[in-house]
Amino acid sequence: MTVRSSILNPVLLVGCLIILVSFAIRASFGVFQIPIAAEFGWLRTEFSFAIAVQNLAWGVGQPIFGALAEKIGDRKTILLGAAVYAAGLVLSSAAVTPEAHQLYEILVGFGIAGTGFGVILAVVGRASSDENRSMSMAIATAAGSGGQVFGAPLAEWMLGFLSWQSVFLVFAAAILLVMLSLPLMRAPVATRLELEESLTRILGRALRDPSFALIFIGFFSCGYQLGFITAHFPAFVTELCGPIAPGGVLSS
Repeated sequence: MTVRSSILNPVLLVGCLIILVSFAIRASFGVFQIPIAAEFGWLRTEFSFAIAVQNLAWGVGQPIFGALAEKIGDRKTILLGAAVYAAGLVLSSAAVTPEAHQLYEILVGFGIAGTGFGVILAVVGRASSDENRSMSMAIATAAGSGGQVFGAPLAEWMLGFLSWQSVFLVFAAAILLVMLSLPLMRAPVATRLELEESLTRILGRALRDPSFALIFIGFFSCGYQLGFITAHFPAFVTELCGPIAPGGVLSS
């Protein structure tokens, strides 16, 4: 009789928690479009560009943090990513010019890279058995999607009684607090053979896999949709609800 190993393990649970919080914060930035533009009198494009910079920094930072994870270890890399993430949020809360926001979003983007899929999924994959690996990585990915679902409403709720600067500080504290669970993330290290395998060989094997090609192409459409939803959709909905009378049924 074959004994099946449990799919749930501390590495998966901690990985889901970190990705959930990281992506909840990332998905909430569109909510700040209107309050920041209203306070400083900026054009909508100023803060939109800051979010675009954040997304580009996230993309650039993923291979960098992936390489760091192999050099200094997964947990140290994730902790570094959280520190950079929090620093970007704290500095953004004190920024008063569009250029400052756009500059600090580079730190936020790198922080997302250090606490997001690129590092976490690698750890989750190594900690899972062969039979559970695909499902474990799917669960971790779904945790990121869950964060994107409740991140914006949570930020909107907090903006009801806090300034946008204070919400940024709360988010910075949240990404640091979740690091308290990091000691539980103990995964097997990569083997020497895996570390010595050349990047050219790895890319060649991936490009010959039809599933990888389809996933790669699919991310182009995914990125455009999420770019609109996270950056512009909250402000779009808020402005459409403007004519609704306060205190009415629709407003509540």
